[in-house]
Amino acid sequence: MKGKTVAINIWLLRSPAASIAAAIVAAILILISLSTTATAQPSNRPAHAKAAIRAVLDAQAAAWNRGDVEGYMEGYDRSPKTEFVGGDSITRGWQEVLDRYKQKYDTREKMGTLTFTDLEIQILSPNAALVLGRWRLKRANDEPHGTFTLLFRKTKAGWRIVHDHSSSA
Repeated sequence: MKGKTVAINIWLLRSPAASIAAAIVAAILILISLSTTATAQPSNRPAHAKAAIRAVLDAQAAAWNRGDVEGYMEGYDRSPKTEFVGGDSITRGWQEVLDRYKQKYDTREKMGTLTFTDLEIQILSPNAALVLGRWRLKRANDEPHGTFTLLFRKTKAGWRIVHDHSSSA
């Protein structure tokens, strides 16, 4: 019986109808494969965005800890709309935020060593994210610390902070 089944199957594969059926099955399998890949990618996007945002924060801390305020500011969007809220003031504009940092932390001793902890990254959309966390400066005579809320936007330069609201404890 097996010999006859094989012969029939080989005969079917040689027929034009079988070739068309095989082509249709192959096309369906390709479409299923492509749709599975397409649907799998968006679920990875938040993970990639979170990793990219975490990398920005890591680069900021590294720049700060080597005394590079301008390198630290690379994490912010270079825009006149960039905002920093701290204490009782609102500073608008990337350059103005940079100037504020340079004035407030004008020596390496004032800068200390920066750490970010307890990071919570929430992806709001493909181009926006909200980050909550804690900051701490370890200096020779004190350890100022507090919390922050950052609004990140995906820009041409990558994920950048557009709004920073930091408070001291």
